[in-house]
Amino acid sequence: MDAETPSSGWMSRIFVFASILACAALGFIAVYSSGIGLLDPKVHRAVAFALALVVGVAVARKQRETADPEMSAAKSGFHLGLDLLMIVAGLWSIWSFFFVQTQMEEALYDVSNRDAWPALAGLAVFLELCRRLWGWGLFVVGSLAVVYLFFGNYAPGLLEHTGFSLKEVSEALWYNTNKGVFGSITNIVLVTVFIFIIFGVLLEGTGAGDTLLKFAFLATRRTRGGPAHAAILASSMFGTMSGSTVANIVGTGTFTIPMIKKRGFSPTFAAGIEATASSGGQIMPPIMGAAALVMADLTGAGYLNVIVAALLPALFYYFSLFSAVSAEARRQGIEAQPLKVEDKITRVDAINSVLFIGPILTVIASLIFGLSTSKAGFYAVVVLLCLSFINPKVRENPMRIWNSFVKGAQSGATLLIAIAAIGILVGSLDSTGLGLKLANVISSVRGESLFSALLVAMVGALVLGMGMPTLPAYLIIILVMGPAIQALGVSMLTAHMFVFYYGVASSLTPPVAIAAYAAAPIAGANPLMTALMSFRLGMAKFIIPFIFAFYPTILIVEQFNLAEFVWIVARTCFCIWLFSSALSGFDRGKLTVAEIVLRFVAAFALLAVSPWVHLPALAAGIALILFDMRRSVPNPKAA
Repeated sequence: MDAETPSSGWMSRIFVFASILACAALGFIAVYSSGIGLLDPKVHRAVAFALALVVGVAVARKQRETADPEMSAAKSGFHLGLDLLMIVAGLWSIWSFFFVQTQMEEALYDVSNRDAWPALAGLAVFLELCRRLWGWGLFVVGSLAVVYLFFGNYAPGLLEHTGFSLKEVSEALWYNTNKGVFGSITNIVLVTVFIFIIFGVLLEGTGAGDTLLKFAFLATRRTRGGPAHAAILASSMFGTMSGSTVANIVGTGTFTIPMIKKRGFSPTFAAGIEATASSGGQIMPPIMGAAALVMADLTGAGYLNVIVAALLPALFYYFSLFSAVSAEARRQGIEAQPLKVEDKITRVDAINSVLFIGPILTVIASLIFGLSTSKAGFYAVVVLLCLSFINPKVRENPMRIWNSFVKGAQSGATLLIAIAAIGILVGSLDSTGLGLKLANVISSVRGESLFSALLVAMVGALVLGMGMPTLPAYLIIILVMGPAIQALGVSMLTAHMFVFYYGVASSLTPPVAIAAYAAAPIAGANPLMTALMSFRLGMAKFIIPFIFAFYPTILIVEQFNLAEFVWIVARTCFCIWLFSSALSGFDRGKLTVAEIVLRFVAAFALLAVSPWVHLPALAAGIALILFDMRRSVPNPKAA
């Protein structure tokens, strides 16, 4: 007997209906709390997690049914019972949090052993739900954090702590509004990030993404790379809306990858450039996805300062991708092609461009006039909803707006499940002081070298971030590595930007390159070869954080000096070109092994602080370029 029995069919429909209602409630709460009025923090967090629990179980159930449509009735019944048990246990634990917080506000109340059991049930439920929705990575991180609190007093050396009782563990991880599951990071996501997640999905649903892609093709029509350059441009704009690498790949890659292959590029290169460009959307202002919003709150720098600081490094990254595509197009002899009729901008496209220009200008204007980040997101959603009906497709099917609203709330709900695991890690690190201990270890390893310390932090960040979405990856990395980097004399904003970049770069790092694995099936390419190609194409992302760590003037908002700024920008652009051409083994012509090695050496030396190093490197780089240009000029006598 398969899963399509009458009882299981009815139950599936009930779960879907409950999920839609929960998503709608979460969405309306996000809109209300961001633009109309604040909610009591304990009520806001408790209700949000209760609704996210229902949505998470329903989404996980749907994924299970899709993966195994021939599930037996017995197995289906077992899973149904487990799902219902998770919901009951989760709601019990959330109610216990609300009750204890209320008691603490009204009188002196101390968490008891009786309160510990619902807390443990809540930890188990949300960690299991995190495993179902986000995979084993976050589940293992959260589980190890709980185990470490219980048994860390038996750990050797650096890892040892004084020990925590059952009551103290529940208090640190559950009944706490500063750390743990219901802590400050959850508050940031609910108050600030949630509205922008809905905003990004609404932008896509109202048709802004399709128009944006067409403009990207028009802007790059005269370049050799053509659709490959369009993929880079579209992904930079689309990614800043969605804030998700995989969503970006699916949103733009289904259009761009076949066109890149049609232009003459290999399937591996087509998938690699889409994966690399899509992962960069999260570092591209003005929206940058959820991680930048959290960074603004954690650093206290303000969202406007964060997006200003991120602008130039993001442009460097996309310049490196444009350079890589140009070098590859030259190597394969691919030329620019005339614009086709279907690629031209129509009157409808021109009108629809208001759908993404208007809301994004609203966000920027709101921030400039001093409104809060959440308020800016609220007004952007209002403006987008008002403008959405200029799109004929929305007028024909207004349900697109509702479906996008529900989809955005669902994305926010599943993100909250991941944040629960992050909150557990925060509570564990904060309670045991392990983060500060690791900072001391890194400080002792580095000696007097900032470069070696940043290198250790980079490797640690890439390992910690492998296989995780950007926001959880960034939070884990900054919690573990942040204190160590700041101890080197690097400012808080620079330290956060440094680990944020490697949180994004971890999606391109083999063997767990989730961006490449998402793009490979669309192109029909080998996933591992795509991962290696993405790693090569996105190599600049691994260098740029070192540049702004040593030259913070690039971030503009800190230690800005015009002369130094212009000089390092020029050197960085030249470095990126030398680096990209060396990786491709081609500039105006094929490069010899000696030229490739010399270009790598000159590129790295260009970034050295000492003028005694970077000036000779600049001269050597210019000489290599001139030599290549002279060699590529046709010889009249030979002709």
